Amino acid sequence: MKAKETAVIFIEFQNDFCKPQGKLYSQVKEELARNQTIENAVKLLRGSREKGCKIIHCPFTLDKNWAEAKGAVGLLEGLCDNNIFAPNSWGHQIIDEMAPLDNEIVLVGKRALSGFTHTNLSELLEFGHIKNVMVTGFLTNICVQATAWSAYEQGYFVRIIPNACAATSKELQTYVETQVCPILGGKWNVDEFLSALE
Repeated sequence: MKAKETAVIFIEFQNDFCKPQGKLYSQVKEELARNQTIENAVKLLRGSREKGCKIIHCPFTLDKNWAEAKGAVGLLEGLCDNNIFAPNSWGHQIIDEMAPLDNEIVLVGKRALSGFTHTNLSELLEFGHIKNVMVTGFLTNICVQATAWSAYEQGYFVRIIPNACAATSKELQTYVETQVCPILGGKWNVDEFLSALE
């Protein structure tokens, strides 16, 4: 697999998920520890940079006006009610360990589940002559899965990298690994992906 044809998408490595003071941390802290998500993601980021992959950071940005205008319920309603990932807030910031470099892409406009929706991700991948899309981050069974589905539907070679992801439970994480990843063609851990790169 050629690194220059590969994009690695890091979804929502933001303070509200990753840090003890974050508003969603309590929901993922056990899986963060069990899966060593942050440590593996840092290793993935460093290795992908060294190999020359396209790095894409994909934060969620709360858009209350849009959500309320669309009659958001469920997950989006909860984010609005608790002001999670609010623009310019500490919780919205990408964690220091995963801080983007100047030459890396930080997507703007992700306000729902898939990283392709309401962003220019499709255009960026096409313009960059990308053939392979690796997806990692939060939550494994929601935004990671949604983004991977979208990439697959657009014809990319797609892999979720589960040991750099986190869900809210081992059961949900296992569901994606055993039921979703095979539909996409399989899964790789961080070391397997990095070793596959040319």
